[in-house]
Amino acid sequence: MRKKKATQRLQVPDPKYGDRLVSEFINNVMKQGKKHRARRIFYDALALIEERTKNPGIDVFKKAVSNTRPMLEVKARRVGGATYQVPTEVRGERSVALAIRWLISYASDRKDRSMSQKLAAEFIAASQGEGSAVKKKEDVHKMAEANKAFAHFKW
Repeated sequence: MRKKKATQRLQVPDPKYGDRLVSEFINNVMKQGKKHRARRIFYDALALIEERTKNPGIDVFKKAVSNTRPMLEVKARRVGGATYQVPTEVRGERSVALAIRWLISYASDRKDRSMSQKLAAEFIAASQGEGSAVKKKEDVHKMAEANKAFAHFKW
């Protein structure tokens, strides 16, 4: 191996909840280095969730992330001139990163007024096993299941 493995940087827990997952999510929401705005969006979304569901917002958020985490994904492998979609297991950090990315992207596609309302709606839907982000996870799993025959190309 020519290069070193990239060192894993530890996320600093966010100030309000003291949670690394929340901090990671806020960093993914952030655009152009405006962390204060990203925090405001996220905390407003959790407040909206508490209004609508009467459950703690942080619990709904964590349930939404766990419901959208993929366990399998497909990777393209070239074998003898043909490209196969090979199903592989997803590492823990990558599955969380994918879940966060999907939640943010599908929330921003929603038709609501503000990003915090969009996030709140996506979190509530995902925590109940519905919504676009959970559908994306199920599509990825279906794709992996359909290509199970090529699992022997995994190395």
